Amino acid sequence: MNAHKNDWNDIHIAYKVATLGTLTAAAEALDVHHSTVLRRINALEERLGTRLFHRHARGYQVTEAGLLLTQTAESTQNDFNRLLGKLAGTDNQLSGTLVLTTVNNMAELLLPMLAEFQALYPNIKLEYAADSRILKLEHGEAHVSIRPGKKPKDLDYVVQHLADSPVTLYGSSAYLKKYGKIKSLNEVAGHKFISTIEPYSQISFINWMNSELDPQQIALRVNDFNAFIPAIKAGFGAAPLNCETAKAYPDLLPLMAPPEHWAIPQWLTTHVDMHRTSKVQAFTQFLKQRFNALAN
Repeated sequence: MNAHKNDWNDIHIAYKVATLGTLTAAAEALDVHHSTVLRRINALEERLGTRLFHRHARGYQVTEAGLLLTQTAESTQNDFNRLLGKLAGTDNQLSGTLVLTTVNNMAELLLPMLAEFQALYPNIKLEYAADSRILKLEHGEAHVSIRPGKKPKDLDYVVQHLADSPVTLYGSSAYLKKYGKIKSLNEVAGHKFISTIEPYSQISFINWMNSELDPQQIALRVNDFNAFIPAIKAGFGAAPLNCETAKAYPDLLPLMAPPEHWAIPQWLTTHVDMHRTSKVQAFTQFLKQRFNALAN
């Protein structure tokens, strides 16, 4: 017997014939042609080297070997049905792990939201994966992503506009006392700024610093946006910050109103395979409500 050539499909077909009694009924239940059922049963019997059914004009009746096989198949089918029920129940109970990925300068804004969400859904264990590299949803690295900038184009992603985050220049209170505020981006003579080592020309406010400022005005360059806040506090100069993030630091003050073209679109992104699960739906609806409240 070539056991490796036997698969569950053939056994499932035999199980259907045994329970329904005829090839025609089994074919209808399986949505296949009558001849397919006959061919698969004959091939299975040949590989097993034993008869599974007695053929009668009124239908198919299991032999002793057929009874043994179909009893095992029924037990397997029941186990499978129970497994599906457990999986569905787990999802409906809003439990398990949920991984959020985003860029690494969103923690001040997002972590209070995550704490509120976990208070509402204590059986969901959250993981916050913030990095300069946003994790790949299609590789199962995360369930939900918040992506700033250009709208993701991945075909397998469900992408929703979450918010447009305002950005402006911030300085310490001591900096503003010494250098003062500005009314527009054209009034920056004499000011000092903090920028990035990488050019990030796709980001409007970094591109502005690279292209419009005198290089001598850049007092410090850092490799991570997270370093902007401690660098401002240390007195190096002013730097662009997400306005919602800056609210957590009352000692940091805006130099001017947020320029409209500096606003960063935020995209709420899920993989199509996970989008409709209960925990992902609960989490994405919660995030949309909280970001909408910020905007209003």
